[in-house]
Amino acid sequence: MKARLLGGIAALVIAISGTVLLITYVQSADARAMAGTETSEVFVVQAAVPAGTAVSDLGGSVAKKPLPKSALTADSVTDLNSLGSKVTAVALVPGEQLLSSRLVEKQSFLGPSRVAVPDGMQEISLKLPIERVVGGKISAGDTVGIFISLTESSTNGAGQTATQSAGTQLTFHKVLVTATQLSNGNPAQQDSTQKSDGSLSSGSNAQSDGIYLITVARNSVDAERLVYAAEFGKIYMSKEPTGATEGTTGVVDKTKVFR
Repeated sequence: MKARLLGGIAALVIAISGTVLLITYVQSADARAMAGTETSEVFVVQAAVPAGTAVSDLGGSVAKKPLPKSALTADSVTDLNSLGSKVTAVALVPGEQLLSSRLVEKQSFLGPSRVAVPDGMQEISLKLPIERVVGGKISAGDTVGIFISLTESSTNGAGQTATQSAGTQLTFHKVLVTATQLSNGNPAQQDSTQKSDGSLSSGSNAQSDGIYLITVARNSVDAERLVYAAEFGKIYMSKEPTGATEGTTGVVDKTKVFR
């Protein structure tokens, strides 16, 4: 009996020691991985945070962590006290950096279907079918990539179409979506007609035509280009979060597609 008891105690001690050693190894491995890398401590979201949450209520939902400076965005938050009484303009998900651009003054919070327009920008709405807005999974506060496709034709002296060229380009990166609406203009609120992730829905009380109004914030020059594209071409949006890699090969035509 005593031998079995001593054996059990020894096994328990070994298990605890093994756990401690494993944790120590993992922590030292993280330290070794960061060695030689220039880092900065910023706040990272640890638990889901609903839109409209005050900075003072973030509590254990965020934590300060060292990240490589090359991975940081320009508006990463390093000091919560500097944010005053701001609230989250959009829902935050675990793993993302806490960004000052996703926080607004309490009086500026417009609800889950709208976010404030940044200074110096203007809003423009685009009417797009569901397949051009990531299946409807775009919400106010998201950032999107905007693809523009244009077709140009030329005519001969007889007025007949002689040549026709077409091209597509990822023209704008990380464009802020300020509002999401149904085709009838009603805001896409988080209610029984909207999905739990806050994305658009085509429920029975919402709409059935699969058309959405997506409002984005751009400067005046970019707004002109978007209007031209909407008038004479086609527009697609991708969901492009702040951490997405930017890049484009320029205008893609059939010679590049079939290369």
